[in-house]
Amino acid sequence: MARNVLFIPGDGIGPEVMGEARKVIEWLNAKRRTDIALTDAAMGLGEWKRTGSPMSDETIAAAKAADAVLFGAVGGDEEIPRKLRRERGLLALRRAMGLYANLRPVRAYEGLLDASSLKERVVRGVDMVVLRELSSGVYFGEPRGIETLPNGKRRAVDTQSYTEEEIERVARDAFLLARSRRGLLASVEKSNVMETGRLWRDVVTAMHAEYPDVTLRHVLSDNFAMQLIREPRQFDVVVTDNLFGDLLSDASAMIAGSLGMLPSASLGTADASGRRPALYEPVHGSAPDIAGKGIANPIAAILSVAMMLRHSFGLTADAELIEKAVEAALAEGARTADLYMQGGIQPLTTLGMGKAILAKLDTLAA
Repeated sequence: MARNVLFIPGDGIGPEVMGEARKVIEWLNAKRRTDIALTDAAMGLGEWKRTGSPMSDETIAAAKAADAVLFGAVGGDEEIPRKLRRERGLLALRRAMGLYANLRPVRAYEGLLDASSLKERVVRGVDMVVLRELSSGVYFGEPRGIETLPNGKRRAVDTQSYTEEEIERVARDAFLLARSRRGLLASVEKSNVMETGRLWRDVVTAMHAEYPDVTLRHVLSDNFAMQLIREPRQFDVVVTDNLFGDLLSDASAMIAGSLGMLPSASLGTADASGRRPALYEPVHGSAPDIAGKGIANPIAAILSVAMMLRHSFGLTADAELIEKAVEAALAEGARTADLYMQGGIQPLTTLGMGKAILAKLDTLAA
């Protein structure tokens, strides 16, 4: 029975990196009989220019019906009216699919330690996951907007809002994830000055009684940012709100060496059959400054395929095979231009990196 995946390359470097992800899926179908059926869809600036809408009703319906969605990137879309971007952009797709938990694994590959802006002794051995609440918080809170005051000056308002239920469901995922790893959970908020932070801490603390085997630690967001740079190995699973999760997970990319190394999984609530709505995408965005140059790093897109295999299809062995192929390619010096290079190593193109990983897949599967 086919595993149906909606394939949305998006804008900028999205089509380039997703082209390499497609090749990995084709390899899996041919060599591992994964039976993944891809259905193509469009979204973003190009779709808006063609149809007047960044995303069609048909795409939303297809995303909700698919077993999983593989997404490239959107961005550089400031031409699209802001209101339309909110109503028909990535945030709207996440909302339509009911996605609330965003997993962003951060790993320091041994063969890539020189790519980090931090010292090797600091990043060596880092293997953590940032679990970001995705469907609430300041990105969705009301009221919001810009108004003109009586004195003629403008005021902008964004509202941070969380309910107990919204915190509970992402915290439960975090406790379960920590239980399956090293058993360490860091809950990050700003409870010393924010009411949502106080509620977040209260809810997570109360839930800890259900998971006594997990070691829970509360960390203020500013302290976490410092600790992430000082000693990132201390963290295993990190759960935090939408805004802090966005900022801190992007910052953690420098542990891995580049945003081009970070995949992600956005998950919703499981239905009666156990199926969870899911969207997988690289973290890096559309990078319009390098789009079309063939130099983008496809690793985050390829690792997003691995996350899809693991979380949506239970194909753990196939996911591990992809991850080992990426690690092996990096260990032999494969680098795209975003990764620091020493010793005069010539950077690979997007196609070249994809080819290097496919070659390692062939070797590992032999």
